[in-house]
Amino acid sequence: MSLVIGAFTIGLILSLLSMGVWISFRVLRYTDITVDGTITLGASVVAILMVNGWSPWTSILMATLAGAVAGGVTGVLHTRFKIQELLSGILVMTALYSINLRVMGRSNVPLLNVGSIAAPVARLLQGAAGEGDTLMLLGWRVPLQDVAMLLTMLVITAGVAWLIKAFLLTHLGTALRATGENAQMVRAQGINHQRMQVLGLCGANALVGLSGALLAQYQGFADVQMGIGMIVWGLASIIIGEALVGKLTPGLALTGTIMGTLLFRLLIAIALRWGLNPNDLKLVTALFVFAALVLPDRIKMLGGMLKRPGRREC
Repeated sequence: MSLVIGAFTIGLILSLLSMGVWISFRVLRYTDITVDGTITLGASVVAILMVNGWSPWTSILMATLAGAVAGGVTGVLHTRFKIQELLSGILVMTALYSINLRVMGRSNVPLLNVGSIAAPVARLLQGAAGEGDTLMLLGWRVPLQDVAMLLTMLVITAGVAWLIKAFLLTHLGTALRATGENAQMVRAQGINHQRMQVLGLCGANALVGLSGALLAQYQGFADVQMGIGMIVWGLASIIIGEALVGKLTPGLALTGTIMGTLLFRLLIAIALRWGLNPNDLKLVTALFVFAALVLPDRIKMLGGMLKRPGRREC
């Protein structure tokens, strides 16, 4: 049960990252790999602020704003200085490695004896469960703190997804989606598509920074290497989500992204439990994304060949 709770908690945290990748990759049609640096930026900011006595929520807010700034820099490099989108992301991601080291002062910052955003929920559960630091859940004894963090993340993820959906249905959100679909048409309507791109990248990386801040709080540390390969994780979650619910509406797409992240994290947790070498985790993730990108088209092609009627002989 602890394995399932941990997998779902991390899945909910990383679903915020996946929603950020979805905004840049699907809404804006922008290949943004700033994500690998932004998630570490969010973790490093929240860690250093909490170690220095800041409250968990204030630290998370500052980490989210830091992520938005990083995304804005990527957008400005692309729109104002005409740097190719992939290269602009590489430049910012590379710079963020040194910035994260500067922020933390070292490569790893442990979060020992500091507060947590799940503390209020833990106190409520403590009052309901009585003495002890465990809680009976579906016949299993699980740590009370783990349940509190899971419930907290469930509320945060659902609230953020609802806010994104509501925003995308506004006039500004519609203009943002239209920018990704047809920038020329948006310019014809008098909308500055470059500002829309910068705005979208700010929002996407703000979500990634938020995810990094929550991940650092849950894991109890921030590490300069924790963002490596996270863009692949986000893409894998999006692909799984689209296979589950399709790409019909923003609400369904966001729901599918969350479901895909949870399912992907659960599969990884089970694989690790069954003996997968942690050193092979990134390789397995990359292979999975490759298969998810290639197999659907191959299956459709094979289905078309099987349905094609055979040639008649004269």
